[in-house]
Amino acid sequence: MDQTNTPLAGVRVLELARILAGPWAGQVLADLGADVVKIESPEGDDTRGWGPPFVNPSTGPAEAAYFHSANRGKRSVSLDFSKDADLSTLHTLIEDADVLIENFKVGGLAKYGLDYPTLHKHYPELIYCSITGFGQTGPDAHLPGYDFIIQGLSGIMDLTGDPEGEPQKIGVAFADIFTGMYAVIGIQAALHQRKQTGQGQHLDLSLLDCMMGVLANQSMNYLVSGDAPTRLGNAHPNISPYEVLPTADGWFILAVGNDAQFSRCCEVLGCSEITAQAQYRDNQSRLKNRQSLTRILTNHTSNWKTRALLDALQEALVPCGPIHNLKQAFNAPQVLSREIVKHLQRSDGLTIPTVPTPIKFSGSELALDQPAPALGAHQPEWKSR
Repeated sequence: MDQTNTPLAGVRVLELARILAGPWAGQVLADLGADVVKIESPEGDDTRGWGPPFVNPSTGPAEAAYFHSANRGKRSVSLDFSKDADLSTLHTLIEDADVLIENFKVGGLAKYGLDYPTLHKHYPELIYCSITGFGQTGPDAHLPGYDFIIQGLSGIMDLTGDPEGEPQKIGVAFADIFTGMYAVIGIQAALHQRKQTGQGQHLDLSLLDCMMGVLANQSMNYLVSGDAPTRLGNAHPNISPYEVLPTADGWFILAVGNDAQFSRCCEVLGCSEITAQAQYRDNQSRLKNRQSLTRILTNHTSNWKTRALLDALQEALVPCGPIHNLKQAFNAPQVLSREIVKHLQRSDGLTIPTVPTPIKFSGSELALDQPAPALGAHQPEWKSR
């Protein structure tokens, strides 16, 4: 692949991060063409052992699928910061770097002289991105940050799950993922500003900040009304009907967004008469009478086979869809046609499936040459300098 045709060609990133949020940011930057060097301890990123499943269960050191989900396209150098020689190697890398990503506890790198104030004196153009659970300031800044805990603190768990059951975390560590994505946005903005000022800067990314930052309509529902929204299962707080409904052989999603769609939906289901009733005439009325409306719709959808109902509703231009497991999702015709999955071969011969950053450019391309690296795979390259 022609690396010069990638959006971030020529950008060098040092990743002093492990687990998910920091590595996710590094992986997206690598996909966009940045040269990302992952600095690992001699033991390696914790997630290398977070399996099964493992991508190489019978050969070499175990490498968990989890690790490969967040470290594609990087180079790996293993360093022990307590050793002067390794610190010297790291400074050699920093001299050539545009960006440094770290997710140590607040103040954790100061004892090695790797904190932002110290490095800024020597490398004023360096963009230094810190990712922590709670940020660099505030009463909880010293606490460790875990996605699960952040989901509880941010309110998202209270908005997720059956209203009669326990609060539920999201099925993917989205506090980490969103923080990684916001880090990428901040890094690209800082790179752009550096072109004008010649100066780097410190980016302070917090899992809690980012998780609360994506509460979207739910945060505004609270801020405007003063009332805390609560979980509604699969129902929507501002639209009805917008939920999961049963069929004769399973479940499906109905996502009615306006009155015209509701009218067409009722026509398909054979209950057009309710569209003229005051309690279901518009969205505000349907929200107020959500429970009775759901009972009516359920009585009708339960008589249909899922595929037949989806076909009928889609033909009537009513938004709806099936509920896939991951095997079904990855084998759906639309997903296959978009080539969501790529297979990358590493220099040691290992071929690994992966899901690249989902951005398609008309005038450039992603850097998809290598999967995640073996621990210390690029050690000789730097030790020889």
